[in-house]
Amino acid sequence: MDSWLWWVGGALVLAVVEMLTLDLVFIMLAGGALAGAATAAAGGPVWLQFVVACVIAVLLLAGLRPWLLSNLRRREPLVETNAAAQVGRLAVVLAEVTETGGRVKLSGEVWSARLPDDGVPNSTGRVPEGTEVRVVAIDGATAVVQPVASPTGPAADDGGRAV
Repeated sequence: MDSWLWWVGGALVLAVVEMLTLDLVFIMLAGGALAGAATAAAGGPVWLQFVVACVIAVLLLAGLRPWLLSNLRRREPLVETNAAAQVGRLAVVLAEVTETGGRVKLSGEVWSARLPDDGVPNSTGRVPEGTEVRVVAIDGATAVVQPVASPTGPAADDGGRAV
């Protein structure tokens, strides 16, 4: 069997691994393997095949990959998913929310919730049941919320917390 087929087989394996990782490293290595295949097909010795494969792979990794990554990041806006996608959404308080705990209904699910830490020990910030709040962060499985300012809602005090 010709040695160029081994290089092409290796390039295909690296391309499959790239499809699983999507980090544009293994496809650059596959490009190096294809360069090694071209060298083998041209009748180059084995040591030259490896040198060409390594040089081309390094050039692709150092030259092409950074350019591709910057273009991909510029063209595709980052879409938050899972818990990070909940930040900014509105929720309704089901059980009074304080700096230590509470419950909210967020996107049809019941989440544990708390108010953001304002740095004041024994703060009395409370959000009563039925109040509309906005998620400002997700801390593990807990939504960090603040009341939504509304003209008909409860009076706001202490940094926007309902009293």
